This record gives sequence, structure tokens and C-alpha cells, in this order.
Amino acid sequence: MDSTFFWLVAPGLATCVGGLGLLVIRRPGDRLLDTLLGATAGIMLAASVFSLLVPALDEGAVSEVVLGFLVGAAVLALLDFYIPHIHARFVERPPRGETHRAALMLGALTIHNLPEGLAVGVAFAAGGPELGIPIAVAIGLQNIPEGFAAAAPVLAAGATTRMAIGFAAATGLVEPPAALLGYGVAGTVVAALPFALAFAAGAMVYVVVDEIIPESHGRGNEREATAGVVAGFAVMMLLDNALG
Repeated sequence: MDSTFFWLVAPGLATCVGGLGLLVIRRPGDRLLDTLLGATAGIMLAASVFSLLVPALDEGAVSEVVLGFLVGAAVLALLDFYIPHIHARFVERPPRGETHRAALMLGALTIHNLPEGLAVGVAFAAGGPELGIPIAVAIGLQNIPEGFAAAAPVLAAGATTRMAIGFAAATGLVEPPAALLGYGVAGTVVAALPFALAFAAGAMVYVVVDEIIPESHGRGNEREATAGVVAGFAVMMLLDNALG
């Protein structure tokens, strides 16, 4: 198997690893889940800065990078507005039952994971393994607690452990196609790579600020969640320095 293809696909599969954590901790509390979500946010923020924006600024003009960042955030804002969705841990009850709720949750997962896949693909197109592997590791690493946090409410709602783990695995399925798309499109337009890197960063930052941090702070565990953000950011700094 080509190593680039492996790194493009593997991060999206890491959510299943997180789901397997339910075999060890069957009823995780909100404090743990909020801390893990905070760590996810910290890793994504650090990856956006060190693995996407810094290389973009090294290769392109500041105006191009700023424009790409703003466009990436704007596109995610439009998706957030036009795609009907709910978040698994928020108390949102759609009027048409659990089937409709599952469809809305799938919309939320698509909005959340699309920029992560794009970031991996664009990073490989821009800098090859030297830039791509750190961002792939970062996305895969944050997908583990993300998968755990996504599956735990499903288990708490009465699903079997197998179904909850399957749901965790499904949350990352949009990432490999997005990574392959980002890799293919960005690789064919080399001059647009700084814009593409900044676009992915803007999309990821939007998801963190609009979704992950508010969700991690919504159940009274703000300090634990903030500690998770700081720890995740620090871990990603270390990884970027070690792998970059």
C-alpha cells in the first residue's frame, strides 16, 4: 500500500479506536468527555497554526493566506447554516423521531470532519510527507477522543456497545474522501497551495470555535475543558516539532 494513501485514509479511521474505549470505560462522565473534547480542540487549533498557517505564510503572500483563511471559515459557516444538523451531546430533540435525529447527527458529523480531511490532503499536496505526516498524526490523534465522545451518548441512550463503537467508526468516514479530494485538487494547482492551506485552517478554526469549545463548556466543566484545550495544544506543539 502506498504510504501517502495510508496517511490520507488512516486519520479518519482513528475514531473507531476511540469507540473501543467504551469497552474499558462503559459509562464515562461528562467531566471526562468535556476534557477530551477540550483536548480535541487544542490539537486542532495547534495543527491549524503550526501545520497549516505557518507553511502557508512561508510559501505565499500574507494577503493570499488571510483571504484563504477567511474563505475557509465562511464556507464552513454556510454549511453550518444550510445543512440541517444537531450535536450528539446537546439536548436537541427533532420532532420527527430518532430516524430524523440520526440524519441530523450525520449532518453535524459531516460539517465537523470535512475540514479535517481536507487539511490532511492539502498538507500532503503542499509539502509531501514532511508536512503531511504531522497533520495526519494530529488529526488521527484528536479523532480518538472525538470518537469516544461521539459514541458515549449513543451508548447512554440505550444502544448496544457494538452499535456505539460502529457509530464512532462512522463519524470518521467522511474524512478519507475529503483528504483524497484535497490532495487531488490542491496537487493540480500548485500556485494555489498557500490559499488551500489557509482555507483548511480557517475551516478547522471555525469548527473548533463554533462547535467543539461551546459543547465542551456546556455542562459546567469549563475548567476541565480549558485544561484539555491547553494540554492538547501543547501535545500538538511537541508533535509538530518532533515530526516536522
